[in-house]
Amino acid sequence: MAAGEPPETEAERRAALLREITGEGGFAFVASEEKAAGGDSRAAEAAREMAWEQLHSGPWSEVGPAWRDAYALACLHVARLRQAADRPAALRALDMGLIMGGNLLRADLEAALARIVAEPGDGGGEDDVGEESRWWREGLDRNRDIADALNILPAKSLSCKKVERRSCISLEEFMCGYFLCESPVIISGCIDHWPARTKWKDIQYLKKMAGDRTVPVEVGKNYVCSEWKQELITFSQFLERMWSTGCPSNLTYLAQHPLFEQIKELHEDIMVPDYCYAGGGELQSLNAWFGPHGTVTPLHHDPHHNILAQILGRKYIRLYPASVSEDLYPHTETMLSNTSQVHNSVQLVAYLERFFLQVITMVHI
Repeated sequence: MAAGEPPETEAERRAALLREITGEGGFAFVASEEKAAGGDSRAAEAAREMAWEQLHSGPWSEVGPAWRDAYALACLHVARLRQAADRPAALRALDMGLIMGGNLLRADLEAALARIVAEPGDGGGEDDVGEESRWWREGLDRNRDIADALNILPAKSLSCKKVERRSCISLEEFMCGYFLCESPVIISGCIDHWPARTKWKDIQYLKKMAGDRTVPVEVGKNYVCSEWKQELITFSQFLERMWSTGCPSNLTYLAQHPLFEQIKELHEDIMVPDYCYAGGGELQSLNAWFGPHGTVTPLHHDPHHNILAQILGRKYIRLYPASVSEDLYPHTETMLSNTSQVHNSVQLVAYLERFFLQVITMVHI
């Protein structure tokens, strides 16, 4: 291997990583990892726990990439040693490696996942199949009724200007008529051919393709609420929560997660629209959102242009021009600086009324 070239094999990548971890003082991790490589399952768990502690030793942005790779390496060992006796635990270990680990061993994690997924599972219980399928179909049917959306939207939410709707426009027309002039548009019919449009109507298909995979979810009304939290659960558990949770504080939402990079089987059901390359650059991210009826995202802005593909269900989006950003009361703290303190149009009116009341009071005095 020439100097400066990345290691080619798993063994070479592992050796280079262990040298780096040793240089950072991770002698205990290296000792446990070497035992794990020899088949010691307890050492593999110990190595994973040590790397996990390093991932949570400070802000995520300050976690060194070597320790993220070390966590992925430990997850590989745990999965290899538990695969025969505990398939779900092996899948969870590999998914955790993909979610929390670095990029050095990503190909090895994906290859290990592909091998396990190719093996037949136990099939799981069949008692609730009929009820789940019935609920899923009823939910999709309900979401086609605009009256259901109006029940949870603020009063007069749909009385202002609506976004223009077009049908399968060309890339050139999209560029010239909307992208370059920063004007939003709804494009109808351009994803009707996606397999997801039909396959995802069957909850059993989703559970078959991804049910045993671990995914990160958000729990709570929204991410600015004090009771909001994040959890790691299987995709099947998430789907079950979607139709069993009635309390807003326990709403479970799979949001802004690179699901299609993690679960290749679901990636095969979608396609990236040509519109995503209108800016002439690379695709910045490909994320998925799954949410139950009533899920709400606070008013915010994203760092990149967005193409939203609504596969199933219904989503209400309210847009404000960038020119009024300061009037939407963004949070002052850094982590929430892209999010408004105003959660909906009713609160916005209340904020404005309070502002004008203060002005009138000051003038009167």
